[in-house]
Amino acid sequence: MQLLAIDWSVVGVKAGQLILALSILVILHEFGHYITARWFGCRVEKFYLFFDPWFSLFKKKVGDTEYGVGWLPLGGYVKISGMIDESMDKESMKLPPQPWEFRSKPAWQRLIIMLGGIIMNVIVAVVIYAMVLFTWGDKKIPGDSIKYGIAVTDSTLYKMGLRNGDKILSIDGHKVSDFEHLLKSILLSENVITIERNQQVQDLKVPIDLLGQLIENKKKGRISLIEPRKPSMVFYVPDTSDAYKGGLRKNDKIIEIDNTPIVYHDDIISVLKDKANQSVQVKVNRNDSIIGLALKINAESKIGFVPYGYDYFQMDSLGWLKMVITKYSFFESIPAAVSKAKGDLNFYVAQFKKMGNYKTGAYKGMGGFKGIANAFPGEWNWESFWSMTAFLSIVLAFMNLLPIPALDGGHVMFTLYEMITRRKPNEKFLEYAQMAGMILLLLLMLYANGNDWFGWGK
Repeated sequence: MQLLAIDWSVVGVKAGQLILALSILVILHEFGHYITARWFGCRVEKFYLFFDPWFSLFKKKVGDTEYGVGWLPLGGYVKISGMIDESMDKESMKLPPQPWEFRSKPAWQRLIIMLGGIIMNVIVAVVIYAMVLFTWGDKKIPGDSIKYGIAVTDSTLYKMGLRNGDKILSIDGHKVSDFEHLLKSILLSENVITIERNQQVQDLKVPIDLLGQLIENKKKGRISLIEPRKPSMVFYVPDTSDAYKGGLRKNDKIIEIDNTPIVYHDDIISVLKDKANQSVQVKVNRNDSIIGLALKINAESKIGFVPYGYDYFQMDSLGWLKMVITKYSFFESIPAAVSKAKGDLNFYVAQFKKMGNYKTGAYKGMGGFKGIANAFPGEWNWESFWSMTAFLSIVLAFMNLLPIPALDGGHVMFTLYEMITRRKPNEKFLEYAQMAGMILLLLLMLYANGNDWFGWGK
């Protein structure tokens, strides 16, 4: 049995980014509850990062509040006196309400306290996005600037009809503004993708389970969907590689493999897909001279070199696409950040809706901590880290607003019911609802993390 090599340095970087991002977001989310509770005169008994069943890693009491770090990294919490929450403190609820308790406050104040964490997450997302836009700017690749069209790297998109060299004009009738938006739109497309191929425009019908199929492919290790097409030019060859020993050098342009003409890098991938561990005859153009080489193909069906166009910035310098960077002043970054946060929220809500439709197969993509960690880059990059943290803050705000008991949205739902009907829900009912909600959330968390590791969604 062949074991997959694991780059533990990459795993460590991804895990470190996940822990740091979630710690920041959990603390600030709970601070939203904490500060609003204190504003309205509620006593906050505990403020914890992570959960602390049986024992905590650290704790210190300051005034009425115990601050601490638990050992179970599944979130965090504030315990507000007189509130039915995850602590399930039933004994204190049997006593008469006290002025400092949550239950003694008017419904509108309790509503604000419950929305405090969600509001804080939205504010955090906007602040982070503003910081990112102010520091690094907004990077976009206009769809019509991709000189050679796309290279299709996903088998499902190929079966659907996309081909190397196609130029995607619109998705579901909406013009594609930039390459990042293009990738998101493909994931959420429901009707047609309009392309230009050989100066002719045509529509490709999107299968209803496209997202489910793409998720399946990702689980099999196929990460990317499409990428800008690039010519077959060699940028870097390790001097210890078989390719280097066979004579391949930087700036060589591969023009033929085993008598098959080569123009683009995806042509190489297509020709070599069934030639693992074989030798091939390669012709390259080197300084306008044609040179023949005998090269050994590795076990992954690759020659073993880095092509030109390994990132968007290099493609831009070569004229293969156009990277547009919009810089913002401090004050300009704020409305731009609001717009970006709104766009990310709409994208996530659309994903969530697809997940609720069994026919789309999107439920297969429900993931836990492993899936979130893999969304971070394998090397530490502050721009990527903060952008991902801002997106997770939007996700956390939306998920907490869901009307599920044990989530903030469940408390909001019951409080709104009280404000509308002028009748407070029975405390025993709230206890049972809280327990049911906690069980549901634990089951969902178990399923999501099991799906991450064992593919339960198949």
